[in-house]
Amino acid sequence: MSHAGKHYTGLHLAIDGHVAVVTLTNPPAHTWTRESLTALRDLVRDLDADRDIYALVITGDGEKFFSAGADLKQFADGDKSVAREAARRFGEAFETLSSFRGVSIAAINGYAMGGGLECALACDLRIAEEHAQMALPEASVGLLPCAGGTQNLARLVGEGWAKRMILLGERVDAATAQQIGLVEAVVPKGEGKARALAWAHQAEKQSPVSLAACKKLVQATRSQTQSTALVQEREAFVDLFDSADQREGVQAFLEKRAPLWKNA
Repeated sequence: MSHAGKHYTGLHLAIDGHVAVVTLTNPPAHTWTRESLTALRDLVRDLDADRDIYALVITGDGEKFFSAGADLKQFADGDKSVAREAARRFGEAFETLSSFRGVSIAAINGYAMGGGLECALACDLRIAEEHAQMALPEASVGLLPCAGGTQNLARLVGEGWAKRMILLGERVDAATAQQIGLVEAVVPKGEGKARALAWAHQAEKQSPVSLAACKKLVQATRSQTQSTALVQEREAFVDLFDSADQREGVQAFLEKRAPLWKNA
């Protein structure tokens, strides 16, 4: 495996079958650094290259923080070159995460603020533990969410709630987050990772080749017209007939057995 034995700054990687579990570890609040953002980008690229990995779970270490976002100390002297570099690294890390070919699930185990919430927004699915709090408070310190927040939040919850959170700096709890569509499930304290793993194992039952194609098509609605994407959808369906997993999937169904996917 390309990531075996590698060190990823600020991140802990564990492999559970076909699932990669990434834990954010930069105590006390798991803030992002330039090094950990680069590490996340490299880690997701390594996982993309590993055909045995079908899903990715991201959570924070401990029970208080998922991630409190960027470390504001780096912006204290108002240096624009530092700001440009930080913004670029945030963008690279979370756009790479967003385009990960498998399913990505954020287990929000506590505070997810600013770039912490933006990391969860870059995932396919989000689970919040009942004590979790989520916010994009950048404007309260004279900044703005530069890691996809203004784009991804509005797409999930609509413009109205995105503006409440970004323009008013409103913090939402887990129940509100589920009500507005910011998270797809709420679980008791300490159970986020277990639920995320259960979802990841559910995803393993799908052909990983199909899943990657479906994810790309669903995300195409962000940038393409529906008529273009509909053509791509039909083409992608036909392309699946080049895959071993398509033959295996149909054969297994007809033979009334569970399929053995090869991600090929």
